[in-house]
Amino acid sequence: MGIARLSRQTQGDELLTEQNPPPDAADRMQEIKPFVAPVRDLHPSAPLEWLRKGWQDFRQAPVLSFTWGGACVLIFAAVAWGAWALGRWVLLISVLSGFIFIAPLMAFAFYSVSRQIHSGQVPSLGQTLKAARRPFSNALVFALVLLVIFLLWARAASMVYIFFPAEARLVDLLTFLAIGSLVGSVFACVTFAASAFSLPFIANREVDVVTAVVSSINAVLRNKWTMLVWISLITCFTGIGFATGLVGFAVIIPWLGYATWHGYRAALDVSAWKSLAQDKPPSGNCAKRA
Repeated sequence: MGIARLSRQTQGDELLTEQNPPPDAADRMQEIKPFVAPVRDLHPSAPLEWLRKGWQDFRQAPVLSFTWGGACVLIFAAVAWGAWALGRWVLLISVLSGFIFIAPLMAFAFYSVSRQIHSGQVPSLGQTLKAARRPFSNALVFALVLLVIFLLWARAASMVYIFFPAEARLVDLLTFLAIGSLVGSVFACVTFAASAFSLPFIANREVDVVTAVVSSINAVLRNKWTMLVWISLITCFTGIGFATGLVGFAVIIPWLGYATWHGYRAALDVSAWKSLAQDKPPSGNCAKRA
């Protein structure tokens, strides 16, 4: 009898525990997050809306946008000049092509600007620097991943250069350029899929690099046509930037950075992750978003 009562009491305690878990267990259940962020289906014309919203952000913070954009142009111009001085046009082409691997990290500041505007603040340089510094550890890990990809691409590019035609015949030159572009496009596609939405995710939420990258790749694969339109637009704008002697990048880089932020918010449902802490601006610096 005593054993039966003890058994019934134990079962009753277990039932109460299941119905009313202790506070610590409830907190742990709330902290469980999905491995990837849920993805929304996007219309192929969605990137045009991202660009429109990105341009609105640019117009709301023109001085800050030109400041960051100009800094990016100066840094890249210095690197390009050094590549030209050391290795002439072959190394210069390699460095310019590698721009696609480095550009996503340069956009961290622009994600901060869009986030401040979305929060109803007037963007400032101080707030942008603080916000860009918070996810620094995750950004550093991602930078190392991009560095590995870039080094692999540079190695592949040097191997392709071995087959550069000795005689400058047009057919041979076009074949060489086609093969080199094909090899580079493989690395570029991997980089694009991994960084399309992961960096603004890292800049905005308390998320690890693996989850952010996998979520980005999943979003790209789920919206192939939309992302094809987006990468085509990025390619066109990048071509315009090079055609203007890098000067156009002072506008293009901030614009694309803001547009990427809006693309991330449209593509991923990140409500399961906490937002990164953001300093409250002084009372005189608040503004309602138009």
